Amino acid sequence: MEPDDTFERALIARGDAPVAGVDEVGRGPLAGPVIAAAVLFDPAALPEGLMDSKALGPKRREALAAHIRDHCESGVGVASVEEIDAHNILRASHIAMMRAVAALPRVPAHLLIDGPLCPRTCELPNTCLVKGDGRSVSIAAASILAKVVRDALMRDLAQQFPGYGWETNMGYPSKNHRSALQNLGVTPHHRRSFAPVRNILYQEDLPSP
Repeated sequence: MEPDDTFERALIARGDAPVAGVDEVGRGPLAGPVIAAAVLFDPAALPEGLMDSKALGPKRREALAAHIRDHCESGVGVASVEEIDAHNILRASHIAMMRAVAALPRVPAHLLIDGPLCPRTCELPNTCLVKGDGRSVSIAAASILAKVVRDALMRDLAQQFPGYGWETNMGYPSKNHRSALQNLGVTPHHRRSFAPVRNILYQEDLPSP
């Protein structure tokens, strides 16, 4: 499925402009923050070839993200590991989304948000689209931008905490990441509320036999 601008144009036709697409990346990893992006729909500025970020190779994602940063009005939001552990990953994802919207240079008239649930704190008119990054070009653009920003962050963290493979697994629970957790322990960037991390911390807290 390739996204198009059907949703955006329908909203604009009824007077809801500008429209922004919103998406997040990083709900599944064991480490690192969740990152969201928001991109204002502008058919003259958006690059061709927009798709769900997971369907694109790294080089293509980087090129598209560079174009989006240079030519589109966009914003990025972050929810920290501490916020993920304090709230839960869904709530933290929504916090990141609202921060991305707040970082836009203009206030959107309507948001197109990826997923089945919209943030409860969102006061702007919005529409939630399941698998929206494959249906809406503005959500796809947000998906790509968020993915590239988060991947770069995880590569930086991998330099500070070598051995976990974050430069390739981006904090997701790959086999080598799980093995490193067992052998190297938990870092400050691990999500303690996630079961694989919590279980290791629990084992560490058990008294020695």
